[in-house]
Amino acid sequence: MTSGDCRGARNGSGGGCRDVGMTQIDERTSQRTERRTGEDEVSEDREPTAAEVLAWRRDDVFIPEAEATTEEFPSLRNISAGFIFGGVVRPLEPAPPEYATLSMPHASDGDFVALAQWNMLWEAAQFRRRFFDLDALPKPMAKIADLGDVNVTFVPRTRARYFEYASLFHLLPKRVLGMFGLPLLRGGQWPFMADWAGIDDLLPTDFEARLARAWAWTVWPHLMSGSKMKAFSADDPIRLLAHNLDFWVPAVTATIQERLRDFPEVDKGRTPSPVLLEDGSVLAGAIASNPRMGGPVWFGEDDAHDAVVETVEAADRTGQLRGILDAVRSHRIEDDFSSHWSYAREDFERKLHGKRRKVTVKFVELTDTIPVQGPESEVLGNLVTNDFLALLDARNRQIVVLLNSGVTRKTEIAEVLGYANHSAVSKRLAQIRRAAEAHFDKD
Repeated sequence: MTSGDCRGARNGSGGGCRDVGMTQIDERTSQRTERRTGEDEVSEDREPTAAEVLAWRRDDVFIPEAEATTEEFPSLRNISAGFIFGGVVRPLEPAPPEYATLSMPHASDGDFVALAQWNMLWEAAQFRRRFFDLDALPKPMAKIADLGDVNVTFVPRTRARYFEYASLFHLLPKRVLGMFGLPLLRGGQWPFMADWAGIDDLLPTDFEARLARAWAWTVWPHLMSGSKMKAFSADDPIRLLAHNLDFWVPAVTATIQERLRDFPEVDKGRTPSPVLLEDGSVLAGAIASNPRMGGPVWFGEDDAHDAVVETVEAADRTGQLRGILDAVRSHRIEDDFSSHWSYAREDFERKLHGKRRKVTVKFVELTDTIPVQGPESEVLGNLVTNDFLALLDARNRQIVVLLNSGVTRKTEIAEVLGYANHSAVSKRLAQIRRAAEAHFDKD
């Protein structure tokens, strides 16, 4: 299949390319329009009022609460490129997917069709530009396509940023949406195809912030099991990461694509073969094949929960999640925690203050007084037991005996043992301290 064939597959449908793509949306819209016409008694002799248009738009966007059942909600769907294209170029090693936002306040139908067709070719990844005549693409798209083989999905740039984060939103169950004041939206679509309802001005002004809180609440148990989010300060690194929607977009995209790659292919009569370019050369690292079928990516609460788990696992590949978590846990500071109790805080304080130790070893220099250990010591007698002394070499045993007999100054110990200065004594005291901690630091 040449790059010309790619364009031919698109152009071979003529005007039907646009018609087929829009049919997927218009069939649904026309059904609702017929129902609304009957309900609202809008005659053909007059234009619908602004209130009627708004009601229709809202019906396109929002799902009635009774229909948002756990068996069917939330959901995300994909439309197969096979509706338009006779084949796809499939890279052997797809480049990591990226998103580019486009300002489209006055986009034409042709612009939306071009964007939808580009996005439908998600399987082609970095090679999708080869399906298009770059001069025919909208200028913002052509500018990016002209950069070369880049794996980019386009979405409209909006105030709420819904299209950028739609895949995360449509993983959230109804109860979570309610907890954070988010609306019940009809099933999502990946990748972006069209926005006929103008969803942006129907969403809360702080939609992004609400979604960040809802997503963090959903993903938190997979990051810090056993400790609630409120146990950590607002600027705790893991808490910030959970709220960072941009961090999770590559991971959920990887999850979506992995699921879609399990879908069967549309029978277009093609067998996997090399991709021949117009100049007769072969496109390296790619094969020509049938497009995959579309359908539900996830459907219902249980399936969406599984997709959340898969997204967390994918974040380890797309964002080194486990490495970040391990690094943060290993370098906790007290400011990471709030005033609420948690297992994580208790473990941190135990390590910080040595709560697990049965004895804290501390040497105190005293003059002209009886020998004592530090005030934190709980078991004085154990320090001079035969079991512990047996662990020490002869010199270190002598130091312990001297400490216990009243010789507590390092210089005095050095003189008794024949050292030129107390430096060697300090080193041996450190050895004794470590040995004592190892001996007595047992649960």
